[in-house]
Formats: sequence, C-alpha cells, structure tokens
Amino acid sequence: MSLDLDAKEFRYTGKGKLKLGSRPTQLKERLYKSKSDLGKQLEAYQEEIDDLQQRMYAHNRYAMLLIFQAMDAAGKDGTISHVMSGINPHGVDVHAFKQPSAEELDHDYLWRTTRLLPPRGHIGIFNRSYYEEVLVVKVHPEILTGGQRLPEEFTKDPDKVWEQRYEQIRNFESHLHKNGTRVVKFYLHLSKDEQKKRFLARIDEKAKNWKFNAGDVKERALWDEYMDAYTTTIEETADKHRPWYVIPADDKGDMRLLVSAAILHEMRSLKLEWPVLPADQEAELQTCRAALMAE
Repeated sequence: MSLDLDAKEFRYTGKGKLKLGSRPTQLKERLYKSKSDLGKQLEAYQEEIDDLQQRMYAHNRYAMLLIFQAMDAAGKDGTISHVMSGINPHGVDVHAFKQPSAEELDHDYLWRTTRLLPPRGHIGIFNRSYYEEVLVVKVHPEILTGGQRLPEEFTKDPDKVWEQRYEQIRNFESHLHKNGTRVVKFYLHLSKDEQKKRFLARIDEKAKNWKFNAGDVKERALWDEYMDAYTTTIEETADKHRPWYVIPADDKGDMRLLVSAAILHEMRSLKLEWPVLPADQEAELQTCRAALMAE
C-alpha cells in the first residue's frame, strides 16, 4: 500500500498566527472507506514506522520524542495505542503524566519528564507532558501560587512566569534537538460539540462509565480559556525543528491516520540507514559465515 498521505498542512512551525479557532476539527472527506480499510492503512504505516525505528535503534544516534496534548476525550490513549501497536515494544517507551506527585513537586516542573526522556535509538511518547505547566496551570493560576511551592518572588507576576516558561521550554527542546532527539508535538484538535457527545457516551454506556470523571465537566466550562492557552503555547513553542501538528480529532480514524503520516514524515526526514560495519568487522562476519557453512 502506498503511504502518500500528506500531513504537512497540519504542521505548524511558528510562522504566522495560529488561529486555532479557524482550524478544522474534522476533514471534509474521510480518509478511509471502512473500518477494514482503516485497519489496512494503519497497518501499512506501522510496518514502515517499525522498520525505521529498528534502523534508528541500530544506528544509535537519534531518539524521537512524541508529545500528545489535547482536551479531555480527544482520544490520546486510543491514538497512541492504534498508531504504535505494531511497533516493536523494545524500542518504544510510553509515559502518561497526571497530577504531579509530592516528590515531583519537590523538583522543578521539567524534572518529572526529563528523567523519562527516550535514550538513543528509542521513540518516547508523552501522554501529556511539561506543557501542562503552561496550559492547566495557566488556566488555574492558583496552582502556581498555592501548590507548586515556588518562592514568592517568582510568582508575583504570573504573566512573567508564562513568558519565562515558554522560553525555558524552547531552550529545553532546542537542547534536545541539538543532542539528537527529534521532538514532535501533537495537539489533537477536538470540537466542543464532539467532546459533549463523547462525555455523554461515557455516562450512558456501562462499558465507558469508568472513563468518566466529573471534574472533566468542570474543566469544559473553561473551554475558551483553554483554547487561548493552547493557542499561545503552540505559537510560542513551535519552530521548523520542533513542530506542532494540529490534528483534526472529531473523527478518530482520520486522526490516527494523520498522526501516523506525521510520525512517518518526521522519521523519514532523519534519513535513517542501517549502520555500515568497518572492514575488519565485515571480514569477521564472512569468516563466521564460512565456519557455519562448513559445519
């Protein structure tokens, strides 16, 4: 199957205003004909991503960090599962970040994610990340002044805090890039109407009751504040080396295909090849081959 799906129109590198409200949450035409067709397309993407990841592992020079951010019910868990399910688990590390623990609050806000960065040759996946510190915390500034144990001198001017954190994140991701970790960020762009449908399904369907959290409805009431926070965050932290993909999320199948295409595009750009052995090691291989053939 030809993997010619282009996700570049959803790739934002910081040029121009983002205008998140005008970005589509659903494509005009669906990218797949049926569930069976969707499965075949995803499998084809998984095969090439897996091949490139194995080359990355053997090459042992690059790592890749995939960050997923979204409003509740956008489908982060399902997307990560469906897109990466065919990849050799030996080379993929997935970490989900929820409310910081007491230990995590005893460190700077980057500490809990930094210690889980992928090693060379691996793909690391963050389900939520340090970006929560300029999203949730920005929408709820009382967290900054009450729960994060920061010295007062650093919290007197919240606007300055956000500016500093955007700069810190840019510098952090630049450092990663210059040391071989390709950082790729996804915002799964869900509409407010679709979120409502998914929340109702979690309430009405027994099999989905466990997914529902009453707190999600309270956060939904702050939708506009979150959209402002996401817009500013993405604008402030996107560039050509560390892009954000703003992926339409109202149709889960389209979302998964576009995420797959974006990951594949970023991996292909690394031009990964199997390592070439030095002449002495190649000669040793041939000696071992001759010995095996002589048995």
